[in-house]
Order: sequence, then structure tokens, then C-alpha cells
Amino acid sequence: MEKILNGTASVLPKTAAEFRDLITRDEKPGDGKKLNARERLTALFDDGTFTEIGAFTVRRRDSEEAPASDPEGVLTGYGSVDGCLVYAFAQDLQRTKGAVSDATADKIERLYRLAVGNGCPVVGCFDSAGADLVSGVRALAAYGRIMKAVGAASGIVPQIAVVNGIAQGASAVIAAMFDFVIVTEDSTLSVNPAFVVGGGKAADSVEAGVASFREKTDADALKRARDLLGLLPSNNEEGTVEREAGDDPDRQTDLSAYKASHAAADLLREIGDAGSFLSVGADTAPSVLTGFLTLDGTVCGVVATDRSVNGGKLTSLAARKAAKFLSFCDCFSIPVLTAVDSEGFSISGEEEKNPYCSEIAKLAGAYASAKIPLVTLVSGAAYGSVFSVLGSKSIGADLVLALDSAKIGCMSPASAVALLENDKVSGKVSRESLEAEWETEKLNVLHAARAGEIDDIVEEAELRQRLISAVLMLSGKASAAPKRRHANMPL
Repeated sequence: MEKILNGTASVLPKTAAEFRDLITRDEKPGDGKKLNARERLTALFDDGTFTEIGAFTVRRRDSEEAPASDPEGVLTGYGSVDGCLVYAFAQDLQRTKGAVSDATADKIERLYRLAVGNGCPVVGCFDSAGADLVSGVRALAAYGRIMKAVGAASGIVPQIAVVNGIAQGASAVIAAMFDFVIVTEDSTLSVNPAFVVGGGKAADSVEAGVASFREKTDADALKRARDLLGLLPSNNEEGTVEREAGDDPDRQTDLSAYKASHAAADLLREIGDAGSFLSVGADTAPSVLTGFLTLDGTVCGVVATDRSVNGGKLTSLAARKAAKFLSFCDCFSIPVLTAVDSEGFSISGEEEKNPYCSEIAKLAGAYASAKIPLVTLVSGAAYGSVFSVLGSKSIGADLVLALDSAKIGCMSPASAVALLENDKVSGKVSRESLEAEWETEKLNVLHAARAGEIDDIVEEAELRQRLISAVLMLSGKASAAPKRRHANMPL
């Protein structure tokens, strides 16, 4: 019987058993670091649950010179991840190098119809040499059909792209349309061939904010996808995930490590259940952290400025990262905690060319239009308009809390003294003393509380309890407000 995986056969097997045996027999196992397509899907799903669909689909050829018996270069199917139904596809580099054809689009479109119809997430594993050139314009149309399927599912079911190998050209565009992108160290994600432009490596996609995670091996990347799926609802009507907390909701918080470092991760690990915090895009614009933690079992999204990195200043890329993450949470009714400890906007001519104001505007728009529960904590400094943009009451936060050590004002002490009190600096009055006086008198969190912009000043020890209470209190916000027939007249 002729082999068909290399595209040289001209006759189809006569029985389903022969066809299945031929495909699976000639699949080469991975080398440990890099898995084949079937191994990737098997690793993604719970043991023994992967079920392939469309296994007998072959490519359609118009030319007699091109064989009509090539099995399609993508595997599609479904299974369970921690007991929840998930759909997935994996491009197969061993089958005609995973080249995309109209049959590829047929299989992936069918998968998406099932996923959206059943309200379940989609995971896509990308590893393809490109378009099936023999298919000509039909291959280009196939890319468009896949893009449409991904776009139509956006905001309905979560989508996770795992780039295990090559994703170039239109494939890179499709992967970037997913909600989260996970890349392996030796993968390529680029619009143009990497050897032409000298970019597109995993590190480049992470730095640019396209990839949310970078993992060493295929197995690591698929485990990351499983971990992420465990934090996400299956669809936009399910509501945020509730898990076992594994921690005492009344546990007192100790922020000594955070106060010493001003690192947002130290704060988040202390307030989350059992130190839970999964950072999303940790290596992209690190002055702002985004990710997930649980508060008494309720999964919450987090946007937190990290003052230990460049003063927690909001750069253009950091603003885009935060806006993208906030938009995802809003799509899937995931409450968001915003933690603010920032010296303000970045001051840079390069930033203004990005364009800076447009990226901040997108973030402001994401907060202003969000329908999910929004809880903001001013944990340190909040200087300038960054206080307004990052989840203030005025922009739409439901509840704004602050630690008693928080400092809120129009500008930092150094900038304020330089602008307004520079003439007071003398041999008897130091600049440092004026800055300290300004911080104590002008930036005191009491001023913001008296103005009604802070709902409560929270003691450090009870911070975790108060945040859990806030999320619980707002848990019904994402639901539609009940309609009334009429008011009850005071007769």
C-alpha cells in the first residue's frame, strides 16, 4: 500500500480501517521538546478524551498531476480539559507540511460551528509551511474563511492560540486574532518570512505584546493552555469561574514585602488565594501587570501598575496591554481589580510618536465602557491623570479603596516643588524638606476621600477581606437589571 503522507499517492485506501491505519502508522513521534500534531492534542486534553472529527477529509485537486489522496494537513476534534468540553485543531507539519487549503478551512469552520453552537473554548495549534500553492486562489480564500470563523467567535467563546512551530503570513494574522497567544522558544510568528526581515522569533512576539506567554517546550505550552482554560468561563454567558479557594477569606494581609519593593507581584500574591496569580504578558511592558487571581475562589482579572519598574509609569505598550486584557474580561463577565501605584505617564519623545495619546485613549475607553464589576485599589502613589484613567470612580469604577499610606495628587512631590516652590529652596530650606512637606500635606489620601473620589481608606491587615467583600457585593452587576412594570405608588 502506498504512503500518502508525503503527497505522492494517487489512489485512496479502499476501507476506513486501511485509511486510519495508514495515517497513524506513518506519523512520526516527537522528540520530546517538539511533539507531532496528534501528540499535541493528546497532551492538551484529559487522558483518553480526545476524539478526532473529519479524519477522512482529503484535499481536492483540479490537476491530474496533483494527487487527490493527500489527507488534510490539520487535525480537528474535541475532548475535555479538567472535565470541561473544549474544541481544538492542530496543524500537522507531517501532512503536506501543514499547508492550508480549502479543505483546511472546511475542517476548521466545522469545528468552530460546533464550538460556538455548544458554547465551548477553542484551542488552535499553529505549525504550517504556508498556503497550499497548488490550490491557488482557493488557498487564499481558505485563510479568509478561517479569519471569519475566528472573528465571528470572538467575544462568544475564549480562544487560545499555541504557536508550536511556524506561523507566518496569514497564519500569523489568524493566531494574533485569538484572545491569548502562547509561543514556544523555537517558534516563529511573523507576517513576513523570518529569514527576510530578521524578526518573528518568540522573543520578538512577546516583546511586541502579540504573545501572552513564552514556554520552552510543546508540553509546557500545552500545560499553560490547560492552566489558562481552568481560569476562563466556557462562553460569554457562563459568568466568571468559581474555584476552591484553599485559603482563609479572613486571613490578615501582610504588605511588608510589597512596601519594601513596590513590586505589584508581591501585593497580588499576598491578597490572592494561597498566593494565586497567573501573569499574562509578564515580559511585555512590565511596568503594568495583567493576569488572573482568585479571591475566595472567584476568578478576577487584574490590572496593576508596578512601581518597581520605571516608577510604574504608563507607557503606550503598557496601555495597550491593559486595554486588551480589560476588553477580554469585559467580554466574559470577569470582575477586574485595578491596583494603582504609579508615578504617572511616561515622559518621552519616542512615546509621543507611537502614538501615545491614542493608546491611553483606548485604555480609558475600555474602562469607561466596561459593564463588569470594577474594583480599584490605590496601593501606593497615584500621580497625575493616571489616577483618572486607571479605574477611578469618575471613569466608571464601582468601588475605589485606598491604603492609608497611599498618595494621590496632580503631580509628584519633586515635580510640584520644582514648578511651584522652587524659589523657596535656599541654604536653610532644602528641596528634600519641601518635597516631604508637599507629600505629607498635599498628597494625603484623606483629601481624595473627602472629595468623594475614594470610597474608603483600608487598613493593611484587612485589605484581603475588604477586596473579597467588594467582589461578592458586585457579583450580580454583570446580569441584566430587572425590569419593572411600574413604580409602587406611595398611596
